[in-house]
Amino acid sequence: MDVLLLAPGFPAEMPLFTRGLAEIGARVFGVGDGPAAGLDAEARRALSGYLEVKSLLDEEDTLRRVLAWLGGRSVDRVECQWEPGVVLAARLREALGVPGMGVEQATCFRDKETMKQVLDAAGIRTPYHHRARTEAEVRDAAAEIGYPIIVKPIAGAGSADTYPVRSDAELDDAIARIGHVPEVSVEEYVEGEEFTFDTICAEGDVLYHNVAWYRPKPLLHRLNPWISGQAIALRDTSVPDIAKGCELGLRVLRALEFRTGFTHMEWFLTPSGEAIFGEIGARPPGARLVHAMNYGADIDLFRGWAEAVCRGRLSQDTHKRYNVALIFKRADGAGRVVRYEGLDALLGRFAEHVPVVDLTPIGSPRRDWTSSVVGDGWIVVRHPDLSTTIEIADRFASELRIVAS
Repeated sequence: MDVLLLAPGFPAEMPLFTRGLAEIGARVFGVGDGPAAGLDAEARRALSGYLEVKSLLDEEDTLRRVLAWLGGRSVDRVECQWEPGVVLAARLREALGVPGMGVEQATCFRDKETMKQVLDAAGIRTPYHHRARTEAEVRDAAAEIGYPIIVKPIAGAGSADTYPVRSDAELDDAIARIGHVPEVSVEEYVEGEEFTFDTICAEGDVLYHNVAWYRPKPLLHRLNPWISGQAIALRDTSVPDIAKGCELGLRVLRALEFRTGFTHMEWFLTPSGEAIFGEIGARPPGARLVHAMNYGADIDLFRGWAEAVCRGRLSQDTHKRYNVALIFKRADGAGRVVRYEGLDALLGRFAEHVPVVDLTPIGSPRRDWTSSVVGDGWIVVRHPDLSTTIEIADRFASELRIVAS
């Protein structure tokens, strides 16, 4: 099987998906906007061919270059695991006559307002929402919905350019910050805990699902540099409150007619026990969450996704054995990392439950926490018992310190 893969080397997890395709026997032809020599070695080894384009964000130019490069040759699949390339992948499928999600359907996953309109029509509870292109439209939407609200890009990813607003003064500040964003969604701010519902599907069947619990909400993590954010992939998704989110997710997939590939949905559980949809992407979660899924069952979902899209099955045993917590750290101070505090003591106590410690090396510059969820490193904690997982994760969050100077 020949697979045309957009962005085979970026973001960080993409080389692993590229490798997964090659491992199940696919010939992978990558398209990216950097030189082949700059790709991760794992991605380079997995590719059967590579086309460098000016910018994947320039859809017209990329479409023209890819069609010229193929020169009439056919491919069996067009895939993209990077959020901004989802519609471009759909355009290529339509141009090449390849099965899979087309432009209209892909737009429902990229355009948050269109997405929610489809789900509203299906009777699915979404946050109250409005599309806004001008300052006046933002203010009108805020007045109609009422505080608190969220202002975020229509076609964004993660929590970039996303602002909670609880007053007129905060609305003024948010409007000043989003001037570069052409279109935003103004939405009800949903109070409660935030979770994910992640799936691998083949021809409409859910072959694997994951629920992760954000501690705290990603937006709070992004806006507060002192927080060590966590994401916990839950072992048991059958408990009643979590099962509500799973059922909500399945309804969303049916309403959006998703067929094959990875999805990443976020949803809220309110204090009253209501499950409310947040948003969904036709791509895997970022920030190492696929790694957490792998550690939960000792599997390889980078390869599992490839098998699902190319062969329509997932042959690995995906039974979850552990709860898995990801803890993301940020250095204190400026300049270069000079030491870790508390790490040796924590590992001396919990090492058997910690398969990964990946921190910014001592002597290296601290990373820009505003541009990366991972920040200055991540730790994986896993345990069959959820309360024990949380206890250990909280110890790493509060007692491990990365010091920069």
